[in-house]
Amino acid sequence: MIEALQYDFMRNAVLAGLLVSFACGMIGSLIVVNRMVFISGGIAHAAYGGIGLAVVFGLPPLFGAGVFSVFIACIIGVLSLRKTYRMDTIIGALWAAGMAVGIICIDRAGGYRTDLMSYLFGSILAVPTVDLWFTAGLDSAVFLFVVFFYHDLLAMSYDAEYAGLRRVPVRALHLILLGVSALTVVMTIRVVGLILVIALLTIPTYISEEFSGSLGRMMVFSTFLSAVFTITGLYLSFSFNLTSGASIIMVSTTSFFIVFLFSALRKSARHS
Repeated sequence: MIEALQYDFMRNAVLAGLLVSFACGMIGSLIVVNRMVFISGGIAHAAYGGIGLAVVFGLPPLFGAGVFSVFIACIIGVLSLRKTYRMDTIIGALWAAGMAVGIICIDRAGGYRTDLMSYLFGSILAVPTVDLWFTAGLDSAVFLFVVFFYHDLLAMSYDAEYAGLRRVPVRALHLILLGVSALTVVMTIRVVGLILVIALLTIPTYISEEFSGSLGRMMVFSTFLSAVFTITGLYLSFSFNLTSGASIIMVSTTSFFIVFLFSALRKSARHS
């Protein structure tokens, strides 16, 4: 790995992985405990519509993805608060519509290009310095949001009805969390692509949940695991000439199944 760090693109990739790991650990924990995994997956895939629109209007693809993702997150948030709709159906429809809009827009802009396909599968080795500054800024916003509203987020995550009775602004926090999750998804797309983004957001959290007794510890452990998975995946992709995003997710999923098997055997031993 020391040899790989001699290259500028590899140093940028490592820094991008560490910055993204921070946001994934913090927001991923909230996504899992609030049972928003499917919502986040829908936002991630709908983000492709924003990429396509950005290409058509000559805007940066990540900017378009960010704006479009927040827009989709707001629609999902408002409808989910009303609780009068089949949210799984609506999210599935928005998921498909976003992908369709992106593909049609890219067709109209002259067809698929390599840099656009990289948003599907990730391109952490091609992260420019400007994206690092954007990611660092978002990390700062995520940190301030979680620290300032930690107790309210904790109450909402484990008993939203009781939190509402305690005058916690549950509805507002829910919408803000969806918006921040959308931006985190967009930031993570650069690393592993929108097809694999949900894995990096949730797998470290699932593992950390087994060994954490509080939401705060889960966030810290999830951040650490995300960083380990990302750096290990980068090392493997560099050493064996593999796709970096897929390598990161394979490291994550392998670790998940090892922990899952260990947990299952431990529970079986307790009951025997």
